Amino acid sequence: MRAYSLCHLSDPELIRSLATLLAEERTATAAVLAHIAEVDARRLYVPAGYPSMYAYCVEELHLSEDAAYKRITAARVARQFPAIFQSLADGRLHLGAVGLLAPYLGPENAGDLLAAAAHRTKAGIETLLAERFPRSEALGLVTALPASPAQLAPGRVGAPAEAGELAPERVPCLSRVTPVAPERFDLQLTIGRGTRDKLQRAQDLLGHQLPSGDLAQVLDRALDALIERLEKRKLGATSRARQGARPSANPRHIPASVKRAVWEVGHRCQARKLIEFDHVEPVARGGTATVAGIRLRCRAHNQYGAEREFGAGFMRGKREAARRVVEGRRREAERVRAAAEEVIALLRSLGFSTEEARHAAKLCEAIADAPLEHRVRRALSYFHLPRTTVSGGASPTSPS
Repeated sequence: MRAYSLCHLSDPELIRSLATLLAEERTATAAVLAHIAEVDARRLYVPAGYPSMYAYCVEELHLSEDAAYKRITAARVARQFPAIFQSLADGRLHLGAVGLLAPYLGPENAGDLLAAAAHRTKAGIETLLAERFPRSEALGLVTALPASPAQLAPGRVGAPAEAGELAPERVPCLSRVTPVAPERFDLQLTIGRGTRDKLQRAQDLLGHQLPSGDLAQVLDRALDALIERLEKRKLGATSRARQGARPSANPRHIPASVKRAVWEVGHRCQARKLIEFDHVEPVARGGTATVAGIRLRCRAHNQYGAEREFGAGFMRGKREAARRVVEGRRREAERVRAAAEEVIALLRSLGFSTEEARHAAKLCEAIADAPLEHRVRRALSYFHLPRTTVSGGASPTSPS
């Protein structure tokens, strides 16, 4: 502690020492950002067991969430515009300045904008940006105010976010969990009408066990049920394992018993989200779905391993093909949904309830391309009614 006692220094010595230390700190900050930028570009956080550079900085380097966000943002933009490193080292710019300038910097204006921002305070840079990039003064009639800003992992500056990587901008967070006492947390969120109705329904169904309808207990029981269901579906969790399960011919299939064993004792990376079962030896090279042959990895870690095994270009092509398949399925689902809504609307006009109409419309999913009249006739068969010509204006009554 004596090293931090400075009472023996004279006033001039103290001022000189402070200036020297600040200069060294600025130089060190620029060097740290250069290292962060290079580790990020090489994605070395993945083999270290982290799904993003943000997680690596917070959990491995022990930076605060805000410090990690600011440094990653500054490192990525400085990698694009290297003059920022020197500007930080000699004190012309500070981290806050780089964060403010980042969204506005481009190859055509970087030199001029960085020079204009030199030695300005945060307020001064905000004024500079308002002068050069004026925004409309018109305000929306309704403005959503977030409860608090989220501290998110930024994506690569100037590049779209990849799978498992968050976008560069901070997204307003409308929910948060805040510790308020030992083992107690305050939950703040905004929910839709549908979620409110589900909560009320759960309270009604738990009326005997929870006469008070305490939401905290309702949520606790709901999460228990959800986690049990998800673990059963994703991890093969069960209280009674099936005996003699038929083996699958798909070499990529992982038996539920293997999933359970790997989840209980298997090695996993540091990530908590987007965890996937991964073959230690790729299936294409003879890998098998055994307890020893399966491990747990986050999606980023899994993709990194695949890129090292098969090449980044090959894996980009595979991901693009998968995205096209998913997009095709999404468009098909939207087409079927729109066709069903047409049928539902017409059935509602004939006097059927919404629930009846939705059940009947499911019969039409296989003929979504057929004319509306044909689809409605198929739907009417759900009610075991005569095939009335809809265009004729007949209005069948819903069965009581």
